[in-house]
Amino acid sequence: MGYMTSQRKALFDALEQHRDEALTAEQIIALMDKSASRSAVYRNLSALEKQGLVKKTVIGGANRVLYRYVGSKECQDHLHLECSKCGKTYHLKTPATNALIDDVMQDANFQIDSTNTVLYGVCGKCRKS
Repeated sequence: MGYMTSQRKALFDALEQHRDEALTAEQIIALMDKSASRSAVYRNLSALEKQGLVKKTVIGGANRVLYRYVGSKECQDHLHLECSKCGKTYHLKTPATNALIDDVMQDANFQIDSTNTVLYGVCGKCRKS
């Protein structure tokens, strides 16, 4: 991951602790030490995105930008469900998911990048409220 400054370590720790969530930059900053530089957080998020450790998603045009840590072992080789209301991410690890990926490969000769594939919807908790 390159040179680890204290701010990059704090950012990395915040992302790792909330790896199942898509968070705004402001939410990430709030999880870090109050002395975190806003510009350093954005710079580091951009660098982590380029390294493939963070997935950036723009929802509703430029109205909402979310960042999700995908460098965790749990995120690799799994499709993801992401709630468009609360930002919670769920890993799909079922045999049916693997069958879907295999079927797409056989039927369309298309290999899905499951680590970076996100299906958006609304989770059960948000549907209840």
